[in-house]
Amino acid sequence: MIDIRLITPEQTYPLRHRVLWPDKPLDFVKVDNDEDGYHYGAFLDEVLVAVISLFVDGETARFRKFATSPAYQRNGIGTQLLTHVIAEAKQLGATTLWCDARLDAADFYRRFGMKPVSEVFYKGPIPYARFSLSL
Repeated sequence: MIDIRLITPEQTYPLRHRVLWPDKPLDFVKVDNDEDGYHYGAFLDEVLVAVISLFVDGETARFRKFATSPAYQRNGIGTQLLTHVIAEAKQLGATTLWCDARLDAADFYRRFGMKPVSEVFYKGPIPYARFSLSL
């Protein structure tokens, strides 16, 4: 059973790095305002298998650095974690939730009702679009 709980920004870094930007230095996966966010980890038998960070600014919330260990992908863990974060964003007063989504994950976000609200842009060689959800 998955246990989702708050973690420190530092606890997110190894998984962020390994999954999202393994070819970059570890500092690349740190966010300038990490200390201002809410960081959630999904644990399976006390092993951290997925992370996501939520930043709330008034009625707008953004999630960033959503990463699931490849060995645990496509098992519903990311779905549980994002469902949890959507509920948390609502509880924290947000009315809009958005992210910069890698296009290869766009279908995943669409399943939550998120819609693209930007043109495609690139972070390095990786195509992205901004996706948004009204809460």
